[in-house]
Amino acid sequence: MFRSLRAAPVAAGGRADGEDDTSIRTPPTRAVVLVTVAVTVVTIVVGGVTGTAVLLLGLLVFLPAFAAALCTPRQTALVSALVGVVVIVPVALSSGERVADRVILALFALGFGALAVYGSWLRIRREGALVSLRSTAAAMQRQILRPLPLLTDDVLVDGVYEPVQQDKLVGGDIYDVAATPWGTRVLIGDVQGKGLAAIGMAIDVVGAFREAAHREPTVTALVDSLEAAVVRHNGYAEQRGEQDRFVTAVVLAVDASSEAQLVTCGHIPPYLLHDGAVTAVGAGTEHAPLGLADPVAEPRTVSWFPFPDGATLLLCTDGLTEARSPAGAFYPLEARLAGRVDITAGRLTDSLVDDVHAFTEGAQQDDLAVLALRHSPHRISATTASPLGTAPAA
Repeated sequence: MFRSLRAAPVAAGGRADGEDDTSIRTPPTRAVVLVTVAVTVVTIVVGGVTGTAVLLLGLLVFLPAFAAALCTPRQTALVSALVGVVVIVPVALSSGERVADRVILALFALGFGALAVYGSWLRIRREGALVSLRSTAAAMQRQILRPLPLLTDDVLVDGVYEPVQQDKLVGGDIYDVAATPWGTRVLIGDVQGKGLAAIGMAIDVVGAFREAAHREPTVTALVDSLEAAVVRHNGYAEQRGEQDRFVTAVVLAVDASSEAQLVTCGHIPPYLLHDGAVTAVGAGTEHAPLGLADPVAEPRTVSWFPFPDGATLLLCTDGLTEARSPAGAFYPLEARLAGRVDITAGRLTDSLVDDVHAFTEGAQQDDLAVLALRHSPHRISATTASPLGTAPAA
């Protein structure tokens, strides 16, 4: 059984139920009204005291522009109407200025008011399009990267994913979990490079993993399928004049036993946290990254390691290990893990991400993906999980 324990993240403007919501939240109208009234009153008082009321009232024609930047078209129209009345009436009754000057000031008040209303309408329209686009991007993210945590019959997987370019929602770091007849397969990886081309490679690798994880009975055959997907993608990229890319990855296989299988393809080895100790799993058994297997004669092999009940397995990308402080020091992951061996998977990943943000003082340099695995509890309440799918029968 394969379950998601939390609702998918909601993009800006999106709804928690997954539906698109293109409505724009209106700004605090009271604050805009108070500013408009205050500026108007101050202008009238100062103008009355100095005897330059007509000249100072002319400055109020710029208030609708302030409203246009924050308010809806209707609210902007109300501000424009207020300014028009405050400016035009005193100007019309004044006899100290030339008629031409009074007419020009009145026209300016009306013209700026009309332009402000149009500008507000145009801004609302563009914001609506942006919210719709981000809602679509969030829906794509839910299809490419499953929301965490995830629960299978074998493991609970929790974690954090933060692309360095937050507006893109999906970056070059990838992960996925598949419940199969041979246990649970877990993938974490990092695509070389940045931008849309890297995202395209990420989509292909995740898609290949989801298909091959249910087809290939061995972990090495699964990794070979991922290698073939990267090679095919590079072939298509070469036809478009784009550069070849490689992918570093870790593929895990966990079942009901106390051992797990691991293939590391040029990626950071996982860390096993158990009985107060932190151990790098599979260190020294790394193979070539995906896409670079041809120059290497040695085939990829599986490493077995103990994964007992109560242990936590941490997987991450180099967005964590290569994060730097303002002084240029790398984040000491293994040392920071030493004090976090007896906490839940969710608290482990959240605390690590918070810690690295403090270490770098908020200067994120790369995509960041952190996963923590523990053996599944024997029971799960049906009210706290919604099934996403069922593994094929063994």
